[in-house]
Amino acid sequence: MARAEVRIDGRGVGRIGRGLLVLVAVHRDDTPRDVSRLAERLLSYRVFPDAEGRMNRSLRDEAAELLLVPQFTLAADTKKGTRASFTKAASPEKGAAYFEELVSACRQELETVETGRFGANMQVSLVNDGPVTFWLES
Repeated sequence: MARAEVRIDGRGVGRIGRGLLVLVAVHRDDTPRDVSRLAERLLSYRVFPDAEGRMNRSLRDEAAELLLVPQFTLAADTKKGTRASFTKAASPEKGAAYFEELVSACRQELETVETGRFGANMQVSLVNDGPVTFWLES
């Protein structure tokens, strides 16, 4: 990804250049182990090109930037009907706590970790390179 930004009420709250924009959903059955596993996967997942153009380099390898954005709607169940169900999503308290744990774990290893704000109405923009998009689960 070339760049990404989160704005709330017209003000920038998180902005990165080259790196990853990660939309984060916490499910009701997630555990602290899932948070640790997701942090490890985000930091080591090979999505950046090496000298031959293959996706062989990670955020760690590239010292790239990370923008974490809480996005509970990703936990939606859309299998039936025409309206999403959010029964699989964690409670707001659990979601916020696990999101902050993920942020903390990533900040221990990367210089630039920006965030959106849990529960806020955010405007998220990105310039996706490729585009390349992955769905990671812990």
